[in-house]
Amino acid sequence: MSDNRLIYLPLGGAGEIGMNCYVYGYGKPGEERLIVVDIGVTFPDMDTTPGVDLIIPDISWLKENRHRIEAVLITHAHEDHVGAVGHTFEQLGAPIYARAFTSNIARHKLAEYGVEGKAVRTVSAWPETVTLGPFTVGFLPISHSIPESSGLVIDSPAGRVIHTGDFKLDRTPLVGEAWDPELWAEVSKDGVKALVCDSTNVFSRHPGRSEATVGPAVEKLVAEAKSMVVATTFASNVARVKTLAEAGDRAGRSICLLGRAMRRMIEAAVETGVLSSFPKVIGPEDVTSIPRENVMLLVTGSQGERRAASAQLARGKYNGIELQEGDLFLFSSKTIPGNERDVFRIMNQLSEKGVDVVDDGMGDYHVSGHANRPDLETVHDVVQPQVVVPMHGEHRHLREHARIASAKGRKGVLAVNGMMIDLSGNEPRVVEYIETGRTYLDGSVQIGALDGIVRDRIRMALNGHVIVTVILDEDDQPLGEPWCETMGLPEMGRSHAPLVDVLEEDLSQFMGRAGDKTLTDDDKLEEGLRRVTRQSTLNEIGKKPEVTVVVSRLS
Repeated sequence: MSDNRLIYLPLGGAGEIGMNCYVYGYGKPGEERLIVVDIGVTFPDMDTTPGVDLIIPDISWLKENRHRIEAVLITHAHEDHVGAVGHTFEQLGAPIYARAFTSNIARHKLAEYGVEGKAVRTVSAWPETVTLGPFTVGFLPISHSIPESSGLVIDSPAGRVIHTGDFKLDRTPLVGEAWDPELWAEVSKDGVKALVCDSTNVFSRHPGRSEATVGPAVEKLVAEAKSMVVATTFASNVARVKTLAEAGDRAGRSICLLGRAMRRMIEAAVETGVLSSFPKVIGPEDVTSIPRENVMLLVTGSQGERRAASAQLARGKYNGIELQEGDLFLFSSKTIPGNERDVFRIMNQLSEKGVDVVDDGMGDYHVSGHANRPDLETVHDVVQPQVVVPMHGEHRHLREHARIASAKGRKGVLAVNGMMIDLSGNEPRVVEYIETGRTYLDGSVQIGALDGIVRDRIRMALNGHVIVTVILDEDDQPLGEPWCETMGLPEMGRSHAPLVDVLEEDLSQFMGRAGDKTLTDDDKLEEGLRRVTRQSTLNEIGKKPEVTVVVSRLS
């Protein structure tokens, strides 16, 4: 019996939605040759990650084992799958493989870091394969809400694994490849050891709808609109953007794309041949010279992103364009859980302008890009795997998906981030736990979750900040009184005196009581001043602020 093993290790995306990163390995334990599937981002929020620009997986384990990595493979061009390639390429140093559309997007991300485009290698769809150490991998077409999405057929001496990536079962996706059950059955006919499968919509009990069902409702809405029409959707949903643009074009409206991501996705689709046609577009500078009833804007920001075109139009002007009473704003998208507050803020700002807001509350103007429960069961039945390993979902999604597999007599394996699974034998088992987490892109610097920077920011946001400065002379005696500066705190407290005055009085009394052991020891002095400041502020305003103490000594 071989002592080699086939392992699966999620580093992101298993137990959460977003930040996908999965590792497969084959070889002797601890010496396996590795391939990485997807390396994406998730997005911060002001409540838990203030000031952070992006969140990427903690790839410390991959960096330690970079000499074992054969390649990074990207299933599709959504940010939660491809968004971190630029941020991590230098640390991993492995070539990137993807299909043409995804390669186009990945090259632009790498170019932002000065990495040449040859780092990305374009692969055609199945049956073309690439050999990567002990692995042979092919990109198996599947429908999703972005062009050229692919599952991966991963062959090793231990058997075949199919990694679905994100998918839906759509026979009429309008753009990109349709779901082809015959092709998937053909690929699976000789046996599949494990199906590693998208779990996002496992709780939706009705079959998923086709992208083609959206068009008629959108066309009717746009045709009946009396003034300017604005529509937002995920920029990456090229089929939806095309549907919206064609509805506007047929209604006699000029189409304008607003937002860099929207333009970039359409350009990539045209450059790679995914889109053979798209209505003629005008620039933002031309919009104001055309009657409002003859214009349709397609804009970024369907999830309430503060800097995107939707938010800027809601707040005021964007590129010289301003919305007016009677205009129509369509959200042709689903609000991702967690983004509701930002989206509702935009909707209310638009309403205050007199703009009519239409969302997808009735399901007419959007369909999901992920497989619902009956669709997942269909894929299980087509592939007939020995084992189902749920991925791309929160813990409750993975657990429910594993139950579905078990109910049909298949082994369902619940594997969350950091759990290394040995898939080699007939009974998958956990063989190791890898420490995982998040890395924050803060400006242009990557910081770890344990660095304390984000934690300190949250504390300052919640409790304010006080800077205390004291000066001591050559004899270690106070030179003058301590003084304070406050940030993010009320000016007056319970004493009805300025907070700064109260703090400085209490600090002065502390300095007067302090003995030589305290006055000659910076650590003791700082700790005492910090304690007095926090306690006095608590007494005055009910909060314990973050405190920075500056001790200066004259030499």
